Amino acid sequence: MEMAIIPWEMVLLCGLSLCVGWGIRGNFGHEYGAALPGALAAMAIVLLSGREDWWRHIHYFALFGAIGWSFGGSMSYMMVVGYSHSSHSPTVLYGFANLFAIGFLWAALGGAGTALPAFLTHTQLSLFFMPIAAVFIGWSLQAVIVDWVLTPRRMQRHESPLYWYDTDWVSALVAIVAALIVALFRGGLDMGTNLVLYLSICWFGGFLLLVNVCRLRMTPPRGDNWAGCVGMVIGILGYCSRYELSGVAFATVMTGFAGGVAFSFGQLLKLIYIRTGLQTNWHSVMEQTQGFLFGIGMAVTFGLLINRAPTLEVDSNFPQWMEIFTVFCVLVALTYLNYRKAAGTWVEQVEGLPERLFGLPVVGWFRHSRRWIGWFELFYIGLGIACVWLLTVHFREPLAFIPTSWLGKGQLLYLVLLWWMVIFNFERALVGFSPHRLVTEGVIILNGIICTVLVVLGPQLVPKQTGSVFSFTDWTLRTSIWGIVALIGTTVIFWVIKHALYGQTHAPGASLHIRFGPDSNAPKEKPKTGEQHP
Repeated sequence: MEMAIIPWEMVLLCGLSLCVGWGIRGNFGHEYGAALPGALAAMAIVLLSGREDWWRHIHYFALFGAIGWSFGGSMSYMMVVGYSHSSHSPTVLYGFANLFAIGFLWAALGGAGTALPAFLTHTQLSLFFMPIAAVFIGWSLQAVIVDWVLTPRRMQRHESPLYWYDTDWVSALVAIVAALIVALFRGGLDMGTNLVLYLSICWFGGFLLLVNVCRLRMTPPRGDNWAGCVGMVIGILGYCSRYELSGVAFATVMTGFAGGVAFSFGQLLKLIYIRTGLQTNWHSVMEQTQGFLFGIGMAVTFGLLINRAPTLEVDSNFPQWMEIFTVFCVLVALTYLNYRKAAGTWVEQVEGLPERLFGLPVVGWFRHSRRWIGWFELFYIGLGIACVWLLTVHFREPLAFIPTSWLGKGQLLYLVLLWWMVIFNFERALVGFSPHRLVTEGVIILNGIICTVLVVLGPQLVPKQTGSVFSFTDWTLRTSIWGIVALIGTTVIFWVIKHALYGQTHAPGASLHIRFGPDSNAPKEKPKTGEQHP
């Protein structure tokens, strides 16, 4: 089989999409923030892949890409970044090794999620939406109940009875329960519920073994969700082995190792930038660089899959609720979960904006502690109703503003999400704008313009591709071997470069952290009652 030439347009668009999304992710954080670039990059790959059968499934790629990339947002990494600034040589080496590990885990799960729709039949893909919806409902109820019963404060979260190494163990448990409930109604386990169980049970396996048994803590007292993510990567590989999804396994490993290089190299570039003595928001530059490199690694991985992934059914019809549910999650739910934080920023920074307007809070988060529903929720409820209503009408009688071709629909979905992200991110930053914000918001807007041109003109320039059947087992094994070599090689090289730049001195731009030895300042116990959590 001839290897397809990886379109440079796809590489550039995917890189810039993740660059834009990663810069915005840094302003919102955690899992919801990480889902934004995942959805955008997945659509970038599909639109410029030359695969017309992928265009038909673009909203599914967006949803699964968002979910896959979101998991890495649970990991704490800022202290690891600080380790690479340290004056303590073993700490620097440890920092770069763990930056690679975090980048690997983040990108591996993102690559796996993005690849799943490319290797599932119509029938198989249909099995996933009920478990996904059940897990989403479970997590929503968890957030409401925990807030109502415990009213946790973020900086005192270690005082909660649910605190266990500051991890998301409750969410993993809720996912297991949700999957089992769906299996009970369906009369047994299937491909959809098993994916949730593989990921969730292996999350506990990784966390219990690495943290609780082996006592391995990456950045105490920060959270150890990294261990759960190790379990999830093992879980997805085991799942792929059971269901013969060698292409998804390859995408997991290849994207993962590319992500490891991207994450650690982005931090090295930041250290080089700081050494110049120029003053700007170098942390944002690092984040956007990491996103761009993540995107390149993802594009190269999927470029190798373009003519090796099976042909998908384009004439089959999914149930309407699945189509509407997917678009609703990507456009409405995902943006709300992020941008409610922006409304909180407005209240904090705009002097003339009170917390309550005409008896309602500006934003309520659907939480008891925040008065449930605010003006922001009312507007988003209206937006959600309008979205579902219009899509329902469109299925009965096509609406003129929605393109008839799947390429046009995909481009519309991409552009709406892109500029929704860019504009809302700018509105969040505007109330506290400073010259240094140009490095973030200015570059994001410029890259958004380039993405717009690429996504509109790119499909005309990329040659059409067709699918085939291919076994990726040998590729996965070879990639794993070379990936371990990359881990060792880049860690040592980056460690040497840091010392060449700064010697045995602490690099500016982060607090001094020493992980090991008699001078270690890494806490060994969780914060005491009444203290703030780091």
